[in-house]
Amino acid sequence: MRTFSTTATALPATTLRAVGKAWDEVSVSFDRFCLAAGIEALGSMMEKDAEEACGRRHVRSAGRRGHRWGRTQGKISFHAGKVDVERPRVRGLDGKEVALPSWEYAVEEDWLGRWAMNLMLVNVSTRKFRRAVRLPEGDVPAPAGSGVSKSAASRHFVALSAARMKAWMGSDLSALDIMVVQIDGIHLSEHLVLVAAIGIDGEGEKHPLGLIEGATEHSAVVQALIDDLIARGLDPAVPRLFIIDGSKALAKAIRHSFGRHAPIQRCQIHKARNIMERLSPGLHASVRRVLRQAWELDDADKAEKLLRNLAQRLERDAPGVSKSILEGLDEILTVSRLGLPAQLKRALACTNIIENMMGTVRRVTRNVKRWSSASMALRWTAAAMLEAKKGFRKLKAYKQLYTLRAALNAHYERTSNKESLVQQAKAA
Repeated sequence: MRTFSTTATALPATTLRAVGKAWDEVSVSFDRFCLAAGIEALGSMMEKDAEEACGRRHVRSAGRRGHRWGRTQGKISFHAGKVDVERPRVRGLDGKEVALPSWEYAVEEDWLGRWAMNLMLVNVSTRKFRRAVRLPEGDVPAPAGSGVSKSAASRHFVALSAARMKAWMGSDLSALDIMVVQIDGIHLSEHLVLVAAIGIDGEGEKHPLGLIEGATEHSAVVQALIDDLIARGLDPAVPRLFIIDGSKALAKAIRHSFGRHAPIQRCQIHKARNIMERLSPGLHASVRRVLRQAWELDDADKAEKLLRNLAQRLERDAPGVSKSILEGLDEILTVSRLGLPAQLKRALACTNIIENMMGTVRRVTRNVKRWSSASMALRWTAAAMLEAKKGFRKLKAYKQLYTLRAALNAHYERTSNKESLVQQAKAA
C-alpha cells in the first residue's frame, strides 16, 4: 500500500491575509473568490517589486533604483474581459517610469483576444460575447472599457486573426516533405472566390498550405496561389500528385508550373455526382454500378475500356452525359495508372480532405452576413483553416505512402526519358 507524505511550508503573512480576504468572497460566488484572491496576490507581488526597486518604506536604501510615486488604476484580463486593479507606481532616479515585473507579466498575455477568437470560431456572435464570458446576473464586474462589448470583441478578432494569417501565409514550406497537393475553391459571394491548397507529407500528416482571393476560379488566380507556394519553398522539381475537382483552370495552372506531365487526379466523387445528376432516375442504378466497378479495378486499361463502353451505351439516351464521361478520362484514372494499393488509391481518388476543411470554413463563417472586403474573407477563411487543422488526422493509408513515392519517381523518370527521345527525334 502506497503512502504519501507532504512537507508543511509556512506561507508569507501577506499571502495568508490575501487568501483570508478572498475567502470572505466565497459566500458570494466562486468567481468573486478567484477574482479577489488573484487581485490580492497580484497586489502583494507588485508591492514586493516596488520594495525591491525603492527599498522598504521610511528606510534609506543605498541600492534603490527609484522612489514610490503614488498609485494608479490599471486593467487586467479576467473572464475574457478586463477588471480594474489598483497598482503602485515607481519613478526611476532619472524621472522615468519603472515597470514592475509582476504587472508587466500580468498584462502581457492577450487573453482577451484569444478568448474572442476562440468563441467566434465556435460561432458565438459578437453580440453574445458578453454573455458567453460573463453571466448577466453574475457578480464579476463589467464596467465600461472592460472589453466585452461587441465592437471590442470584433477588434480583438480582427487583430489576432490578421497576425496569425500573416505568420501562416509567410511560413517556410521547404522543410515539409509534401507528396500530395489538393487544390479547391470556395465561393463566399457572387464575386468573391477563395482558392486554397492543402498538402499531405510523407508521414501522412495534413498541412494547410496557402490561400488566395479572386473574382472567379480562373487559371490566373490559381497560378498566383501556386507561385506563392513555390516562392515559400515548395520545390516544383519534386514529384508530387495533384488532386483537383475537375476544374480546367486548376489543371492548366498546375501543368504550367510543375510540368505538362505532372500527375493530376480528378475527384471521382465529383465526377460520379455530375454524371448522376444529368441522368434519368431509371439509369441511376446501372450507371452507378459500372462507375463503382471502374473505380475499384486495379488495371487502368480495363477501367478505361469499361467507361468507354458505358459512354457508348449512353450515346443514344444521354449524349451529353456520354461526352462528359469521356472528358478528362485520363485524369480520372491517374491513381490506377500509378499502380497504388487499393486503400491508398481510395484515399487519393477524391478531394474529401480539402472538402472537409471547406466544411469547417462554412461552419465558422456562417454568422457572417456580409463580406465587406477581400481581406476580411481571407482573415476568416485562414482562421477557419487553422481551426480545421486542429482536428486533422493522419491519412488512413499513410503506411502505404512509400508506394506512392516510388510510383511518382518512376512516372517522372519515364516521362522525362520520353521527352528526351522526342527532342532527339525532332533534332534528327
